[in-house]
Amino acid sequence: MNDMTITPEQQAMLDRFVRQNKMFYAPDPAIMENHRIESRSEIEERLLSGPVDPHLVSEIRGLLVAALDESNTMIEQMGAAPGAKWGDMTTGIFTAAGDLSMIAPYGVGGFAAAVFYPIKFINKYWTDEPTVGVRDGDGFIHNDARYGGIHNTDQSMMMPVFWKGKLVCWISATIHEGENGATEPGGMPAAAESKFDEGLKMSPFKVVEKFELKRDLVTFLQNSVRDPKLQLEDMKVRLHSCLRLRERVISVLEEHGEDALILTLRKSIEDVVEEVKRRIIELPDGTMRTISFADSTLRENALLKLNMAITVKGDKLTVDMRGSSPELLNRSINACQGSFKTMLYSGWMQNVWPDLPFTMAVFTPFDFIFDEKSIINGSFDTPQAMSLIPLFKTMTIASIPMAKFNYGLPNRYTAIVAPQYDQPATLIYGGLTQHAEFVGNFCADINGMGQGGRSHRDGEHSVSPPFAAHCDIGEIELMEEDLPLVRLGAFTLTKDRVGFGKQRSGMGYEQIHTFRGSAMWGYMTGCSGSLFPSAQPLFGGYASPTYPLCKIKGINVFDELAKNPSSVPFDIIKLMNEQPIKGATYSTHPMAMTFELAAPGEVYMMCQGAGGGYGDVLQRDPALVMRDLEENLLSDDTARDIYKVAYDPASRLVDEDATRQLREQERAARIARGVPYDEFVNSWNTDEPPATLPYMGCWGPDVSTVYGVMMGQRVKMEGKALQSQFMLNPKDVRIAQLEAENAALKARAGG
Repeated sequence: MNDMTITPEQQAMLDRFVRQNKMFYAPDPAIMENHRIESRSEIEERLLSGPVDPHLVSEIRGLLVAALDESNTMIEQMGAAPGAKWGDMTTGIFTAAGDLSMIAPYGVGGFAAAVFYPIKFINKYWTDEPTVGVRDGDGFIHNDARYGGIHNTDQSMMMPVFWKGKLVCWISATIHEGENGATEPGGMPAAAESKFDEGLKMSPFKVVEKFELKRDLVTFLQNSVRDPKLQLEDMKVRLHSCLRLRERVISVLEEHGEDALILTLRKSIEDVVEEVKRRIIELPDGTMRTISFADSTLRENALLKLNMAITVKGDKLTVDMRGSSPELLNRSINACQGSFKTMLYSGWMQNVWPDLPFTMAVFTPFDFIFDEKSIINGSFDTPQAMSLIPLFKTMTIASIPMAKFNYGLPNRYTAIVAPQYDQPATLIYGGLTQHAEFVGNFCADINGMGQGGRSHRDGEHSVSPPFAAHCDIGEIELMEEDLPLVRLGAFTLTKDRVGFGKQRSGMGYEQIHTFRGSAMWGYMTGCSGSLFPSAQPLFGGYASPTYPLCKIKGINVFDELAKNPSSVPFDIIKLMNEQPIKGATYSTHPMAMTFELAAPGEVYMMCQGAGGGYGDVLQRDPALVMRDLEENLLSDDTARDIYKVAYDPASRLVDEDATRQLREQERAARIARGVPYDEFVNSWNTDEPPATLPYMGCWGPDVSTVYGVMMGQRVKMEGKALQSQFMLNPKDVRIAQLEAENAALKARAGG
């Protein structure tokens, strides 16, 4: 034996020392950057190498889907959080290695897709950790997106399922809880300047032993949030949902045995991988590109680029996000790549291949390319509480390149559809209720976004969020029982505020909020899209409009309604243009607002948005324009000015010859306005962004150079070596502006 050789016992001792003395179990890049399914285990290899009974697999799949449906319904019926009541939850079942195999047939599938990251963390780090361990009857909780997830308002319960002493699978239940003790109530703080402002940041840890919640840890978590009742109740709900799901899985094991269950879970994901490879091969080789912009950091206006190129070659599909905005060290809108992949996958499953089983295995044949320290590949220390801003946008814009890939295929798996509206357009609230309880959460209005126009028909109004097709917008009456919120008017569709096209998008709806019965109540919002359209069009349509946040302050609307109810129209445009309430202050703002207290009866208004339009407006059937007029979705001005339809206003009979002439005139005017493409490019393109524009991301197609804003100054950097951006405090910026104005006035007045 030479001096450098160590014995197996010495190596084991060294490994144990390193494991037991690791300073911090941070998110593991080997887990968080790997979206692919694990290799087959020894038992999976044995089972799948032999004959497989498809009828048995189908029967077990049916039993498991029914069990998932039942456990998901339990959450919906018993959950306390608004997200539980209106569909922002789901349950899932995973292989023993942690790969998602199946989810409930409704709810937010992305929640389950994100849970495979923390399960793999538990498998790797806690299984053999003597102070933790993974045993029958254990349950783990988690909410930190950096360890896997979408954002920190989502809390998951994960349980191992053992059979005859062996781990055979994992199960989970996830709910968007909302309140989590963040610096602003409701769990999604726009004002967060570091991850320490985000409230609970639960890495995966054990909170259940012997099928019972550990009350000391429950108390700790209750003590960390504004709404301890919510925290306790929904921890119980998630646990008992998992226990019911476990009962059903045990029944499958008792009837069919562990081999049948393990085989079914693994075959479900391998079948999907093979089908996805086949579909990629069908696509033409090439690259399709698209971009989008968020127009706010939620603290100041800025153009933050989301840059996407999708390349197909053979059976590989590559998503290249290089050139996107750098991360922001002190703004809450960063996302990590695990969250990005989960949300991109959610949008993909809704708009590209909705017929496939909902498993993250869909992305196994995909490759991803990121710049380090970008807004969708943020580093561990960046705040990510409002990661929805870049995630919603990247989730929806994939519709554009994939529509171009799929358009010419003889067989498609869904309609070609323009992007859906992609902003969390809702009020987040907090304060003291009429029942003297402290709360903080969000309104379920986020779940009614307008769909994009489709190749064969118009988009659906307020159909769903882009991350789940089976969510609801909630019942106003139930909300008003629990909260001091009062909705003035119903969900009125946003007339004229739509993505125009040959097939128009679906519309959103107006939200007119006030409150009463509380001495302390306030709101925040977390949206961009007030200056730059959010939902892009497809094949010549119009983008969605931009939407402001509107306020009527300094009055109590209930006093006005008591005096003269008919004097207050429940219509945002009339309220803001006609200003019928005397003595009120009317104002418009970007749809990004940090938390502010309001007075009873003050009015806050915003719109849920529309998707992008599909195709040229001049190709729209005039009969469809007339139908929109009849349904009060469109004004006469829009019908004439945008769609170029001539008709009798009284009878709404179309003059076909005059319409044809108007459209021919508009086409001629377009040609007259147009210039050759090369000439347009030469006149339009500039070497750099305008000096006055707070622009972040690459400029043009060259991803090797990226621009940012550091401490208020333009910076230029290599895409492969991005610098984290630090933003000035908006109050300091405003103070400096006012001081400069004051100095200028003094100078003009002679000192």
